[in-house]
Amino acid sequence: MAGEQEREAGPVREPVDFDTSVAHMARVYNYWLGGKDNFAADRAAAEQAIAANPDILRDVRANRAYLARAVRYLAAECGIRQFLDIGTGIPAANNTHEVAQSAAPECRVVYVDNDPVVLAHARALLTSDPHGTTDYIDADLRDTQQILDRAARTLDFSRPVAVTLLAILHLIPDEADPHGIVATLMAAVPPGSYLVLSHPAGDIRAAAVAEMARRVNARLGPTRGTMRDQAEVTRFFDGLELLEPGVVQPQWWRPAGPISEAEIAVWCGMARKN
Repeated sequence: MAGEQEREAGPVREPVDFDTSVAHMARVYNYWLGGKDNFAADRAAAEQAIAANPDILRDVRANRAYLARAVRYLAAECGIRQFLDIGTGIPAANNTHEVAQSAAPECRVVYVDNDPVVLAHARALLTSDPHGTTDYIDADLRDTQQILDRAARTLDFSRPVAVTLLAILHLIPDEADPHGIVATLMAAVPPGSYLVLSHPAGDIRAAAVAEMARRVNARLGPTRGTMRDQAEVTRFFDGLELLEPGVVQPQWWRPAGPISEAEIAVWCGMARKN
């Protein structure tokens, strides 16, 4: 029923075992943002990254600020009332549903992540406005059909949906066809939907970013980060109407105030499905 907090149907799941000795990107990101929901392995990976690329802290904060501006723009100016946020990360300030529901309380938001720590915090902390709905899905981005099937319990896929993929696609290697994954997601949503995307850049501060990726990858177990250049990131928007100002560093995307001249090693953009 609209206005009630929804949860995934099905049997109660057993607690998920996970290896805290291996870093996870969501918890590394949490450390960079100043959070406390991380383990020693995550902090070690995060510090290795900072040593190689000290500006990473500025990058992740600019990316987070872009998320808030993009969601606010969609809810307040484009009339979007449904959001599918894939690669949620551990809750911080300006979460998708908080920004969206501050503009339109009836917004419905589905969060997707595959880290049990992320999902535990999401269920505990990400409380919907009484007029809207927030739901959480435990799934891997590569399993697009599972995500779409389970999101359909909360979202109406006959109406526009904003699909947000913030700092997550670099965890999908080229051989897993990340561009195909995005195309599949956007094929499932109707005209009037939007794609919101950000991606670590491989062509800004290239040497420092490459060394950072090498150090973090060595601590992430089977997960590996793939940095991509502006042209590769722009390809994610193929077949969609790319909104101005195009694929840019996040501080240049519809800024709300003074713009820092410092380079941010992230590409971001938003596009509409017509």
